[in-house]
Amino acid sequence: MPQNEHIERHRKLHGYRLDYHERKRKREAREVHKRAEKARKLRGLKAKIYNRQRATEKIQMKKRIRAHEEKDSKKREAPVSGQGALPVYLLDREVQSTAKALSNMIKQKRKEKAGKWDVPIPKVRAQADAEVFKVLRSGKTKRKAWKRMVTKVCFVEEGFTRKPPKFERFIRPMALRFKKAHVTHPELRATFQVPIIGVKKNPSSPMYTSLGVITKGTIIEVNISELGLVTSGGRVVWGKYAQVTNNPENDGCINAVLLV
Repeated sequence: MPQNEHIERHRKLHGYRLDYHERKRKREAREVHKRAEKARKLRGLKAKIYNRQRATEKIQMKKRIRAHEEKDSKKREAPVSGQGALPVYLLDREVQSTAKALSNMIKQKRKEKAGKWDVPIPKVRAQADAEVFKVLRSGKTKRKAWKRMVTKVCFVEEGFTRKPPKFERFIRPMALRFKKAHVTHPELRATFQVPIIGVKKNPSSPMYTSLGVITKGTIIEVNISELGLVTSGGRVVWGKYAQVTNNPENDGCINAVLLV
C-alpha cells in the first residue's frame, strides 16, 4: 500500500469513528461563518481577489434560484430578417415567446421518479446490523472484533475475489452468494429464473446496498433478455428492476416481482 494512504487503510481495518458523520455535518455548517470571518479580516489585494470570488459565487447562486422560481416569463424575440419583409399590420407588434418553467420541469421529474418507484411492497421491516452481521473475533487473544460475517443472502459481481484476510472487514460466505432469482412478471402472470445483474437499493441501509445484501424489499436489477421483451423502438429490453418479496435466507431462493 502506498505511504500516503494510511487513512484509507485505517478505515478499512477499523471503520469510521462513531461521531464521524455528525462532526462532518457540523464542520460543513461552520464553513459559511469561517468564510465570512476570513473576508472581514483580509486586507489589500488578497481581500479584493477573495471578495471578487465570493461575489461571482453569489451571482451564480442567485441566477440558479431565479431560474428555479421562474414560472412563465415572456421574452421578446428579435425579428428574424431571413424570412422576408413583415406586413404593415405586423410592424407595430412585438414578437414574444413564453419560456418554459424550470421549476415545473423539476416537479414533473419528481412525480415521474415517485411513480417509477411505486413498488409492490412499499413498507418493509428494517434489518438491524446485529441480524445481518455476525461478529468474528480473530487473533490469539480473541480481543480483535472488527471483522463481520454477513448472515444474509448477498450478490457479488462476476470475477469477484476476496481481499487478503488482513484487510477484509466483511466476509460474504460462498453458500450465501446467489446469482439467479425467480422473477414474476405481473402482467404475463408467469415466473422466470433470470440472472441477477446487481443490487440497486436495500431500504435498510446504504451499506447493505454496497455489500450486495439481499433482504425482503430490496430492489435488484435482473437480466430479462431471455424473456424477449422489446421496446416501442424495437430494441430488446436487457436489464430491469425487481423487488424481492420473500426472505431469501429462510427459503433458500430469491423470489421477486418485476417493476413494470
